Amino acid sequence: MAVSQNWLLRPFQERSTPIFLGVLFSALIIVSALHLFMPQDSALHVSSYTVTLLGKYLCYALLAVAVDLVWGYLGILSLGHGAFFALGGYAMGMYLMRQIGDRGVYGDPILPDFMVFLNWDTLPWYWHGFDMAWFTFIMVLLAPGLLALVFGFLAFRSRVTGVYLSIITQALTFALMLAFFRNEMGFGGNNGLTDFKDILGFNLRTDATRLGLFIATGIALAIGYVICRGIVTSKLGRVSVACRDAEARTRFLGYRVERVQLFVFVVSAMLAGVAGALYVPQVGIINPSEFSPLFSIEIVVWVALGGRATLYGAVIGAILVNYAKTVFTGIMPDAWLFALGGLFVLVTVFLPKGIAGLLQKRRKAKTDDDTPTGQEATA
Repeated sequence: MAVSQNWLLRPFQERSTPIFLGVLFSALIIVSALHLFMPQDSALHVSSYTVTLLGKYLCYALLAVAVDLVWGYLGILSLGHGAFFALGGYAMGMYLMRQIGDRGVYGDPILPDFMVFLNWDTLPWYWHGFDMAWFTFIMVLLAPGLLALVFGFLAFRSRVTGVYLSIITQALTFALMLAFFRNEMGFGGNNGLTDFKDILGFNLRTDATRLGLFIATGIALAIGYVICRGIVTSKLGRVSVACRDAEARTRFLGYRVERVQLFVFVVSAMLAGVAGALYVPQVGIINPSEFSPLFSIEIVVWVALGGRATLYGAVIGAILVNYAKTVFTGIMPDAWLFALGGLFVLVTVFLPKGIAGLLQKRRKAKTDDDTPTGQEATA
């Protein structure tokens, strides 16, 4: 019990954790208050659209934290975390489709509309159970976690590292994208899953449900952050950093490097799945484009911009980049990807440690200025 309590309390011994959680929960409270209590014609009112948009940003932030866990602290540049995100999203989408029942276009109480349109007679076996929320929540964790377990076991056991591992992860998500595009897979093909109506009995189109999903996403981000912070501040985290910086030496010392890599990789995949599951009911659709390798590359850009191996930097990067994407896709939709690429180059050249590194540098400089020199101390 003492070990468990120490593991849970250790993240709060760092200064960054209380600050991050304080800022996050303050933002949740402020946004909720402005949405509920400010009149709609007020400049301070936060609309339902904005609440949903902020909820999507928080989903991306949780996904970025998951990527930072494996890239920043384990040294594994995963270009396939979009696949884990999408699998969690599809698990939630299947549940939401089963909740439609006979309210669909074709009125079939069992088969989703796209299956009726494609002349399917029976519900596929892998859709059974998704009419139950508890089963769905398990699959949100199990589907990406199991894929990460199998993939990681084969890759880490074979000691595939560096750029080769990155390429394989990218190939994995590309293969899944091609598979989910096929209608015979039973996941809606190119159109994906959409037209959701309820979640846990609550109407997805009401403002109260949207606000509830926003708050739930913020809480999930807080829990995910604490879990990752607990890992990186533990002995496992120190061994992970050792694997990142000197894998051969870590093996020589007797550590089973592949086991450390596999555990952290699976935890990261599960967090990405949770982010995807929370993303789908807020956005209202899940389709194979979420498997796109380009999306996984964007996630890496978020983490690089915010700052690797900080966790909170990944959150900053995800929110800033996606806010910029929302703004600039309206101003210059054709040039947005060029702007994103230029931003990544500028950050790499001028801010190699990202925004979090710049904040740490300024805080250190301020601390040095406040610390008296030897002569001042003896004066």
